[in-house]
Amino acid sequence: MRVLAVSDVESRSYYDYYTPGKLDGFDLIISCGDLLPTYLEFLVTMAGCPLLYVHGNHDGIYDEDPPGGCECIDGRLMVIEGVRVMGLGGSLRYGPGPHRYTERQMARRMRRVMPSVWAHGGVDVLVTHAPARGINDTDALAHRGFACFNRFLARHPPRYFVHGHMHRNYGMHVPQKTARGSTMILNAFDHVTFEV
Repeated sequence: MRVLAVSDVESRSYYDYYTPGKLDGFDLIISCGDLLPTYLEFLVTMAGCPLLYVHGNHDGIYDEDPPGGCECIDGRLMVIEGVRVMGLGGSLRYGPGPHRYTERQMARRMRRVMPSVWAHGGVDVLVTHAPARGINDTDALAHRGFACFNRFLARHPPRYFVHGHMHRNYGMHVPQKTARGSTMILNAFDHVTFEV
């Protein structure tokens, strides 16, 4: 399965400079959040494949105007063509706003999904907005990752952990790909592609 993951900024390559056929060949699109609903609708229309998304910390608009033709997996596990995809959106709470959680709240959200993880024998792709604590994050509260994601990676290592939130255009020196044990961690800022 060929996957396109996007996050945080509308990719000029797939939007401003789109040419017919550019999105051909993708079997799945994953959004890690903080993208316009119209952009996700454009991607799902042009690619003709499923688009799964989680909420970013700025995605309050999705509550009123969810992207049409796309499937929210925030707080759920879905199986797409045999690939188990689990989603947990939002960031660490650093101020008021939707989809911002304390560490305890995110751990609770994760526990609610665990029966599905156990029932399906694990996860192939973990999709989040925020990174894991200590992996591709910073010490600044607004861009600090969740420690509960590390516990999940240790106990139920997915093949891929795809997150957003870490803007490389802010001058953050966050790699796009990081290996941790058997898991490949991908920062989907703008876009990244991979195969499952």
